[in-house]
Amino acid sequence: MRLRPAAQHMPIAATTLVFLLLYAAAALRYPGFFSLPVLLNLFCDNAFLGLAAIGMTFVILSGGIDLSVGAMIGLTSILLATLIGRAGVHPLAAIAVVLLAGAAFGATMGCLIHFFALPPFLITLAGMFLARGLAFVVSLETITIRHDFYNAIGDFGYRVFPVTALLFLLALVGAIYLAHYTRFGRAVYAVGGSESSALLMGLPVARTKIAVYLLSSLCASAAGVVYTFYTSSGNAGAGTMLELDAIAAVVIGGTLLSGGVGYVFGTLIGVLIYGIIQTIIAFQGTLSTWWTRIAIGGLLLAFILLQKLVQSRAMRRT
Repeated sequence: MRLRPAAQHMPIAATTLVFLLLYAAAALRYPGFFSLPVLLNLFCDNAFLGLAAIGMTFVILSGGIDLSVGAMIGLTSILLATLIGRAGVHPLAAIAVVLLAGAAFGATMGCLIHFFALPPFLITLAGMFLARGLAFVVSLETITIRHDFYNAIGDFGYRVFPVTALLFLLALVGAIYLAHYTRFGRAVYAVGGSESSALLMGLPVARTKIAVYLLSSLCASAAGVVYTFYTSSGNAGAGTMLELDAIAAVVIGGTLLSGGVGYVFGTLIGVLIYGIIQTIIAFQGTLSTWWTRIAIGGLLLAFILLQKLVQSRAMRRT
């Protein structure tokens, strides 16, 4: 059931309000919080989470779920580091290989979900175990990446603009265009709203469902690449539990878990809220990092309840 315009805007409005209140309160409480370096760090430090959350947004908009994105980050980072550090492959060629592998991985999960009518939860859970296992088969140790290309990226980030933040913002702009100004985006919303109705309208449901999982894994692989830029290393354990953070960011950003309603821009706000909470804890200096989980858990519960309220009101009006 589709929500009315005023109703479907409530979650993202609430998300934006929470973000503004958190940011204003932190700026008043901590000297130096309201500064360009802190703002840049919000994007830079959460770039790989943001990229994974962008892909997750399309999956949830279509009515599905993807539990494999965190494991894909670990697999991509360790595979990339192995290709560069041990096989001597140029970083650009290695990046192309891991991105293609990530896209193929996601497309395979999408095919299994659609053509065999298998639950997305179970297929992507299997994908999570498979990707994480493959990552540890590649290497149990962290592999440091030493290459002039990575040195140039670090130098550019220091002198001009952080590359991780730049890639996140470019992906965000592309995702917003894809979601709201293309046939694929409209098909994703239609499939999430009602798959049977989308079939009756003649929309390419099979192609759309496969494409959203391909896109999600591609974004997760890109997040793995960004992770290597951020740490100059590959780690099979990277991205552990990040799939849950990505889902939380998407839901806090106003995308309904039932599918069909949400905004990519809302996911950005959800990621920034996550980053602000982490930054507040760092500025405070006396709190455990586990308070981030506690705060995100509380916000997630609140937004799920808000979504339920919005849906209930929409049903009563029809």
